[in-house]
Amino acid sequence: MTAPGVQDLFALPPECAISSLGSREVGLSAAEAEERLARNGPNRIADTHRPSVFIEFIKRFRNPLVLVLLFAAAIAAGTGDPASFIVIASIVVISVTLDFVQERRAQIAVEKLRERVSLMVSVLRDGSVQSVRAADLVPGDIVCLTAGDLVPADCRLLVANDLFVNQSLLTGESYPAEKDVTGTVNAETTVVPTSAVFMGSSVVSGTAHAIVIRTGRQTMLGGIAGALRREPPPTAFAIGLRDFSMLIVRLTVLLVLFVLLVNLLFHRPLLESFLFALALAVGLTPELLPMIVSVTLSRGALRMAEKQVIVKRLSAIQDLGSVNVICSDKTGTLTEASIALVRTVDLDGNESENVFEAAYINAHFETGLKSPLDEAILNRGPAGNSWNKLDEVPFDFERRRVSVLAARGESRRLFVKGAPEDILKLCSFFVRNNNSVSLDDAARASACTALEHFGHQGFRALGIAWRDVGSACVHAGIADEAGLTFAGFALFLDPPKESAGSALRDLASLGIAVKIVTGDNEHVTAHVCESLAIPSGEYLNGEEVESLSDEALIARVRTANRFCRVNPSQKARIIGALRRAGNVVAYLGDGINDAPSLHAADVGISVEGGADVAKEAASMIMLQKDLSVLAEGVREGRRTFVNVMKYIMMGTSSNFGNMFSMAGGVLILPFLPMLPIQILLNNLLYDFSEVAIPTDRVDDEAIAKPGRWNTRLVQKFMLLFGPISSLFDVVTFFVLLRVFHADGSLFHTGWFVESLLTQVLVIFVIRTRHRFFESKPSPLLIASSLGAVAVAVMLPYTQLGAWLHFVPLPLPVMGVLIVITAIYLLVTDAAKRRIFQWLRTDF
Repeated sequence: MTAPGVQDLFALPPECAISSLGSREVGLSAAEAEERLARNGPNRIADTHRPSVFIEFIKRFRNPLVLVLLFAAAIAAGTGDPASFIVIASIVVISVTLDFVQERRAQIAVEKLRERVSLMVSVLRDGSVQSVRAADLVPGDIVCLTAGDLVPADCRLLVANDLFVNQSLLTGESYPAEKDVTGTVNAETTVVPTSAVFMGSSVVSGTAHAIVIRTGRQTMLGGIAGALRREPPPTAFAIGLRDFSMLIVRLTVLLVLFVLLVNLLFHRPLLESFLFALALAVGLTPELLPMIVSVTLSRGALRMAEKQVIVKRLSAIQDLGSVNVICSDKTGTLTEASIALVRTVDLDGNESENVFEAAYINAHFETGLKSPLDEAILNRGPAGNSWNKLDEVPFDFERRRVSVLAARGESRRLFVKGAPEDILKLCSFFVRNNNSVSLDDAARASACTALEHFGHQGFRALGIAWRDVGSACVHAGIADEAGLTFAGFALFLDPPKESAGSALRDLASLGIAVKIVTGDNEHVTAHVCESLAIPSGEYLNGEEVESLSDEALIARVRTANRFCRVNPSQKARIIGALRRAGNVVAYLGDGINDAPSLHAADVGISVEGGADVAKEAASMIMLQKDLSVLAEGVREGRRTFVNVMKYIMMGTSSNFGNMFSMAGGVLILPFLPMLPIQILLNNLLYDFSEVAIPTDRVDDEAIAKPGRWNTRLVQKFMLLFGPISSLFDVVTFFVLLRVFHADGSLFHTGWFVESLLTQVLVIFVIRTRHRFFESKPSPLLIASSLGAVAVAVMLPYTQLGAWLHFVPLPLPVMGVLIVITAIYLLVTDAAKRRIFQWLRTDF
C-alpha cells in the first residue's frame, strides 16, 4: 500500500493521520522526537545554519578594501619591499581579526538573549503535556492550541472546540476562519480544508489538539516565505549612517584621484604613489563603522537584558533612543492588573445574583483567551452549574462581546457579555424586580448615567444580557445577538499601581509623553489618570477616531493624551497619525488585539506573559510589565545612540582633517608627507583606540532628550573640525620644516606622532558636551586610547621603529608636538561647545 502524501494527510481521519506519521494519541517519546529533529532539522523557515568559524573568518577577506590591501601587499613583496609587505599583511590580518572577534561575540550574545524569549509550544511528549521550543517540533508531534497561540507548524486537527483561526497571511481572508476535524472544503471561499491549520496563522478563539505534518521550509509558509519577506523601511538613523558613509566614500575617491594625479605630474615613483594613495583611502574609510554599530548595539542589548528588556531586533535599540511618545494600555502598566469583581448590579443599582450567574456561565464556558475580567468572575466562585454549553459566538474586537448558548432541561438561553455601550444597543428589554420590562429611552438614559457614575468611581464595567431561544436551537450566531434582555452590570476594580506615578514622571523627565490607548471608557480612564496625577488633556473615543479624516486625526493626536473605547484597527490608525505628526512612537501591548499596533509603531514592545502573536510582532520583550523598566530601556537606547555618534564625530573631526592634510601635503612637500606603511600603521593604532567606544560612559544630559540623527550637527563637525585639524597640521609642518629643519625621516616621524595624538585624543573632547575634563570616560576607553598614544610615542625609539623608517625624536621636537596637541584639544573643546550653543542640541 502506498503511503499517503502530505496533502492527503489533511483529508485522512484523525486516527489514520496519527498512524501514518508513526505517532500515537499520547504523542511521541522524547527519544523519537530527538531522532526526528536530527533527521528533519529545526522547525525554522530561515536558514539558521551557522558556517564554521574558519569559513566566517575567511569571508571577511572578500571585502573590496581588504582585497585591494592584499593586492598592494603582493605588489610590495614582488618588488622587493618586505617591510611594506609585512606591515600591510599584518594590518589586514589584525583588522579583520579584530572585526571578526568583536562581531562574533556580539552575535552570540544577542542570539542567547533571543533564545530567552523564543516561541514555546505545549506538546504531548511521553504521554504528558510539555512546553518545548517551537523550533524543536517534528512531524508526528501533537500540539495543544488555545486562543492567542501562533500555529507553530502545518498541522492536521485531531480535536477542535469552537476553533477560529486567523489565516489571512496565507489566504487573504479578512475574517477568522472556523475550523473543525471534518476536513471539508468550501470552494467558494477558500481551498484550505477546515481540518488544516498552517504555520503563520493565529488562534483567535477556541481550543484544539493537532498533529504536526510539516515543519520549517516544508510548510506552506516556508514555500512562499521569499515572496512574503519584506525589508522594513530604513530608520532615520540608518539613512543618516548610509549618507555619511557615501559622503566619506566620495571624498575618498576625489582625494585619492587628486593624490595620484599630483604624484604623476611630479614624476614620483608609480608604486610608491599607488601605495600612498591606497593608504590614504584606508585612512579615510570608516571601515570600523559596521563593527562599532554592531558591537555598540549588542552591548546595549546585554545591558537592557539586565534591565529586564530582551531585544529581538537590534536596530530597535536606536529607535527606542529616539522615542518621544509611548502608547500603552492602562491595565498592568498604570494599574496593578489584580482585577477583582466587587459588585453585580441590575440597571437600578441593586445587587443581583442573577447578573453574577449569567456572567459566570458566559465566562465558564468561553473557550477563547480568558481576559483578566473573566478570571475575576471565575475566581468569585461557581454558579449556574446546572447549565450545559451548546454553542459559542467567540469574542472579537469589533463586536467587543462573547455569547454562549447554554441549555438547562428544555430551556435554551443565550448569555451575552461585553462592553456595556455595545450590549445596551442590542437590548430591547431589561430586568426589574425579576421581570422583563421594555427598555425605553428613560431606562437607556438611566443606564448611561449609571455607567458614567461607575466610571467616576474607578469601576470597570461589563454589560450582561441574555435571550431565551427555542428548545430546538442548538447553534448560535451573531444574528442571534439581538432583542436581548439587559440583566445588569458586573463591576470590577483594578487599583492604580503605586510605582506608575514615579515611572511616568521619570519618562516625562526623559522628554517622553505617555498616551493611554484603551478599550475602557473615558470615565474609568480619567479616574486612573487623576489617581496617578497624570495631567488631564484632551481625549478621543473610538467613534470620534472613526469619524475623523487622516489629516484631522493628525491634528487631534498632537494634543490628546487619552484614547478610549478604541478597537485594534483604530489603535493602529492612532499610532500611524502620531508618526505622521513627526513623533517616534513606541507601543506597549500584550494581547491578541495588539499585533497591528505593535507592527504600526516604530518600536513594538510586548511582555513575556503576553499572547504569542503579540510577542512575535514586537521588537522588544519586557520581562516585567512596568513602565519603570521601559524607562531604563529608553536610557540604554540613548546611551547606545550617543556612543555610535561618537565614532561618527571622530570620523568627521581630526581623522578627516589629517587625511585631508596628507592629500594637500603632496603639493607643498618635496617628499611624501608620510610613507604608505606609516599611514597604515597610523590607521591601525587609530582603529585600536576606537574599539572601546561601545563601553564608554554617557553624560546624563545626553540621555535626557530623545536622540535623533542630526545631519546639521554632522555637517557642522565636518566643516569646522576638519579645517581646525588641518590648520594644526600646517602648524606642525611649519615647525618641523622651518624650526627644526627636518629631513624626510624626521618629518615623517614627527607628523606621525602628532597626527595620531590629535586623532585619538580628540575622543575625550567630543565624547561629552561639557569640558573634556568634567566628564569621566570609561576605564577601557582610557586604556585603549592612551595605549595607542603610548605606542606611537615610543615606537620611534625602538628597533621596530627603525625598520618602519622612523627616527628617534629629539626631546625639543617631542615637547613642541605635545604643546601643539594640547592647544589643539583646547581649541576643539571650545569649538565643540560653540557648535552646541548654535544648534541647541545634543548628539
